[in-house]
Formats: sequence, C-alpha cells, structure tokens
Amino acid sequence: MDLACMLKALGEPMRLKIYQALLERKHCVRSLSKKFGISESAISQHMKVMKDAGLVYGEKYGYHTHYLPLQDAVDYLTEQLERMRTASLTVDRNMTVCQCEYRKEDEQA
Repeated sequence: MDLACMLKALGEPMRLKIYQALLERKHCVRSLSKKFGISESAISQHMKVMKDAGLVYGEKYGYHTHYLPLQDAVDYLTEQLERMRTASLTVDRNMTVCQCEYRKEDEQA
C-alpha cells in the first residue's frame, strides 16, 4: 500500500467527504451525486482516483455499483497515523539546538 498515494487521493476535499460518507454506509454514484450536489460523472472520476489509490472497492448490483472503503486500507491508514502519533510523542520538544548531521563542526560549538 502506498501511503502517499492514499493521502493524496484523500487530500482533495470532495474525495475526503465522499470517503467519510462511505465509512457510514455503501453508496452508488447516483446516491453520492444527490448527496453532494455534483454530477455523476464527477463522482465517478473521484471514485476512480480512490479506487486506483486502493481506498475503495465496488460491488455490482444490476446496473449499479455500490462502493465501500477497503478495510485493509482503513486499517493501514490507521496504523500509519498511529505510528506518526507515537513518533511525535517521543520528540524532545525542549531541545534548543538542532542536532542536524549536516551542521559544520564549528557551528555546533
């Protein structure tokens, strides 16, 4: 799974809203179009981006496809964000001098 690709897909505000709606229940393109007041073709394009990013999948019901979030993707995003949270909690925020390995020896003194 590609975290950057997933976050880029969700970084577009309308896609994030769509994804949040899918976390509540499955939707078809028509349902999402009516919910958000945008065209079905725009919804389809957003769904393609999220599908390509590995965030959602579709289940066919006759002529309609109902979309849901991929549980593996939700778990992966949750795990990665929790790792970031844990790393952030261990940062020494009281350090006054940068510990950058690129600093010259004379600057560190």
